[in-house]
Amino acid sequence: MKKSRISLVFQLLLRNILKHLLQGLAVLAPIGITIWLVVSGFNFIDGILPNIIHSIFPDLIKENPDGSLKRIPGVGFIVVVIVVLLVGRISSSFIFSKIVEAFDTILEHTPGVKFIYSSVKDFFEAFSGNKKKFDKPVMVNVDANDVWRLGFITSKDALGFNLPDHIVVYVPHSYAISGITYIVPKERVRIVNNMNAAEAMKFIISGGITEHD
Repeated sequence: MKKSRISLVFQLLLRNILKHLLQGLAVLAPIGITIWLVVSGFNFIDGILPNIIHSIFPDLIKENPDGSLKRIPGVGFIVVVIVVLLVGRISSSFIFSKIVEAFDTILEHTPGVKFIYSSVKDFFEAFSGNKKKFDKPVMVNVDANDVWRLGFITSKDALGFNLPDHIVVYVPHSYAISGITYIVPKERVRIVNNMNAAEAMKFIISGGITEHD
């Protein structure tokens, strides 16, 4: 009887330890992962300029004993951000647009490179720029009659597939960067008016955990 009581107490103690451990992880994991991603992203961007300069002019930037480049933390990050802002500012100018168009034509017709370039270009244009695609959240019915998936309209028609009454919808996966493209009849798609694109993407990626008012 005494041994069973000790065993019960021990089990309760383990349960409490496990409970508090999981609660601690639930609090610290999002904070830790967010900090890690922000710091990693900052260090990556901050190192772009020194790496480029060192590869072109090796003598301008020396290496530390551990092989890393000597640099002033933050300078590279600021320069990259400024360059990106300037490119965004002048991207609509006639001369700059013609230069970009020329590079675009070259890369689009370079064997091997064109696939990578076009894929990356289409991915970023789907989220920003004049050709932004992921801006119309919808519910699409592709399973059972009363089961809906949340996604985004990427094309208002499917004429290229000889399906004039269909819509192309991209449905992202939860906790992943992948997704599925569906070509479905227009009547199986419902526009989501009470949720913007960012809220819809956050809802999908979180697996529906994120609350929406």
